[in-house]
Amino acid sequence: MANPKTKSSHSLGGEGDPESYESRWVFQEDDDPSEIEDFDAADLRHQPMFDSEDEDNGEHRLVRTGPRIDSFDVEALEVPGAQRNDYEDISVGKGILLAFQTLGVVFGDVGTSPLYTFSVMFRKAPINGNEDILGALSLVLYTLILIPLLKYVLVVLWANDDGEGGTFALYSLICRNAKVSLLPNQLRSDARISGFRLKVPSPELERSLKIKERLETSLTLKRILLLLVLAGISMVIANGVVTPAMSVLSSVNGLKVGVDAIKQDEVVMISVACLIVLFSVQKYGTSKVGLVVGPALFIWFCSLAGIGIYNLVKYDSSVLRAFNPIHIYYFFARNSTKAWYSLGGCLLCATGSEAMFADLCYFPVRSVQLTFVFLVLPCLLLGYLGQAAYLMENHADAGDAFYSSVPSGAFWPTFLIANIAALIASRAMTTATFSCIKQSAALGCFPRLKIVHTSRKFMGQIYIPVINWFLLAVSLVFVCTISSLDEIGNAYGIAELGVMMMTTILVTLVMLLIWQIHIIVVLCFGVVFLGLELTFFSSVLWSVTDGSWIILVFAGLMFFIMFVWNYGSKLKYETEVKQKLSMDLMRELGCNLGTIRAPGIGLLYNELVKGIPGIFGHFLTTLPAIHSMIILVSIKYVPVPMVAQSERFLFRRVCQRSYHIFRCIARYGYKDVRKENHQTFEQLLMESLEKFIRREAQERSLESDGDDDSDSEDEHSGARVLIAPNGSVYSLGVPLLADFIDTNIPIPKFEASTSEDAPESPKPPVLDAEQSLERELSFIRKAKESGVVYLLGHGDIRARKDSWFIKKLIINYFYSFLRKNCRRGITNLSVPHSHLMQVGMTYMV
Repeated sequence: MANPKTKSSHSLGGEGDPESYESRWVFQEDDDPSEIEDFDAADLRHQPMFDSEDEDNGEHRLVRTGPRIDSFDVEALEVPGAQRNDYEDISVGKGILLAFQTLGVVFGDVGTSPLYTFSVMFRKAPINGNEDILGALSLVLYTLILIPLLKYVLVVLWANDDGEGGTFALYSLICRNAKVSLLPNQLRSDARISGFRLKVPSPELERSLKIKERLETSLTLKRILLLLVLAGISMVIANGVVTPAMSVLSSVNGLKVGVDAIKQDEVVMISVACLIVLFSVQKYGTSKVGLVVGPALFIWFCSLAGIGIYNLVKYDSSVLRAFNPIHIYYFFARNSTKAWYSLGGCLLCATGSEAMFADLCYFPVRSVQLTFVFLVLPCLLLGYLGQAAYLMENHADAGDAFYSSVPSGAFWPTFLIANIAALIASRAMTTATFSCIKQSAALGCFPRLKIVHTSRKFMGQIYIPVINWFLLAVSLVFVCTISSLDEIGNAYGIAELGVMMMTTILVTLVMLLIWQIHIIVVLCFGVVFLGLELTFFSSVLWSVTDGSWIILVFAGLMFFIMFVWNYGSKLKYETEVKQKLSMDLMRELGCNLGTIRAPGIGLLYNELVKGIPGIFGHFLTTLPAIHSMIILVSIKYVPVPMVAQSERFLFRRVCQRSYHIFRCIARYGYKDVRKENHQTFEQLLMESLEKFIRREAQERSLESDGDDDSDSEDEHSGARVLIAPNGSVYSLGVPLLADFIDTNIPIPKFEASTSEDAPESPKPPVLDAEQSLERELSFIRKAKESGVVYLLGHGDIRARKDSWFIKKLIINYFYSFLRKNCRRGITNLSVPHSHLMQVGMTYMV
């Protein structure tokens, strides 16, 4: 059941939100010929002209080859040429700037790991001899080679989603190649977006076909996959909390080496101040900050290499023997359980690997790979070799290995640059967190939040104020309550390993389903890396009771929020689908819809992409009049990074021509920018609608030219094929515009009238195609001159009284709280309150 509620446009305009009613979920009915997937107004491929829900009308499809450019793309106008690759044809100077930005944004996290890796390892497994140092160094060296280099740089980075990285990008890539998404937003027309670039399993690879079929037919596997993705995203957000805490606290901790009077409390206070500064400058954007901190991080890597070489020459170059992995065996043989505990500290050398993948959207893949192989990795290896060389003669300094190994004359410059590098590392993970939250929100798995785009040139660079300050608050609590590097390092390992394992599983699935490489290679990747990560994970979980359990609680909270939002929104959409208005009712109401058709255009925002939303009926019964033209606007996010300008919009008619009701489906990728004011939006909407009507008339003309010899009975039966003068092929499965002209009802004028009082009219004279087209275009222009009103349909859901207690708790309290406090994006359009009207419904689910 549904309960109507009407709200004043003046007092509640701020609650009206076109962005809040995005059509993220699509309830597909295979036997419904009116599915939105059968048409595309952007290029008029697969486009029926009439929105009908009769299931006996046969297949409604118009097929035409050849693209058509559509100007209805606000974002492309504001960011010209910004489609998928912002880094093509760059000059040498810009390439150097890009390299510095890559250092500052992508490699800050992994670059600061020498600050704390050996310190945490040797606190868990104290040094009993030089062989322990060689064993620990060998562990670190091969962890760096296996995880950041082999796994991420050489394999995972290639599993990007058209340049986008991260857990949700992997999930969207899988969803486009197999129908595994529990979010019912996939349509066949989406597969015609060029950004899909589908590489479906070939018939020769029986293995890939079987895996694809198994995934698509198993609801359990789909749910497990979605839960794994949500768990991965929650760990990414947890990383955004623990990375600043660990990086800043470990860098400031060097003060205790340089100044004997400094105590731990002073270190914590200075760390808190640094964190506040860090998150305060986050809003200035990746390009600006990345350009500033890029040279600083370059100096940091050079410092690591220089200090490492100095220590190798001065102390003990025999540590180069650690490249022989036999020392790992000796290390475990000598220390057994303590060596296993130290794995949690060893993993810290690879932290930042996931940030490198998640931040991929900011820079080209090749730039990230080359920078890591030729600069980052050699400097890190030299840094660790130098620390080990120093410790060979100074076992007592293992608790603060990095700062103790710095030459006394270079201590304070190194301390300064280390703190700057720590702040950069925190930014790297924070930007990765922003990117993952934006992706998950666009695909319906996170509440909508205000997103600020910090660059007009590079569309992927974003800043989320609420998340930024939330991460700051939790990081401050984390630093103040757990000031021990051992405990924070253990929490860091838990969060990092959680993301790494999810990435390994998803990339393995990509290998099987999309890359279609040999099964031996896939098994080697999955078994080796998942086994390695599980071994590390067992080590950090053993120490979870020391305070690092807090990060698990935080990640669990994030997982619960995403699950509740996904579950509640899916129920809401499916309920709205069941309560949509039938076409029989629309026919009974007549072209005046049983009310007064007042001059003007009403833009009705709703989530449905097919059928008449039930909330439209409440507008008809609640308002004294309805606009002479209605456009049902639905915003749909598809699992691609960006949707091309020419493929953005789908148009169709709803009901007969005399009803003057249209549907517009706007498709966006999860990285697309939506920044427009209402004047620009209205102008482009009318421009696009006019093009749609003109092209519709062209198709009707082509049909009539090709069917001059056919009788009217043949016109309405069977499929017809036409060849246009330009060679385009048309397959017509339904009559076009002229077939739906209601000969009993004249085209309504702007004078108000009701369907009950409308007199019977004689048949109007038959108009030729050009006159009919101009008459409709004139009607649209007059309606536009009369004004545009935004009709916002807002639906709430409540659990039925006979529902389970858990369902009532989730829907009535948790989901309701999230929905009431999520982002209302009406400010993006800057629509005056006088142009807003909202009607709400409450659905019982």
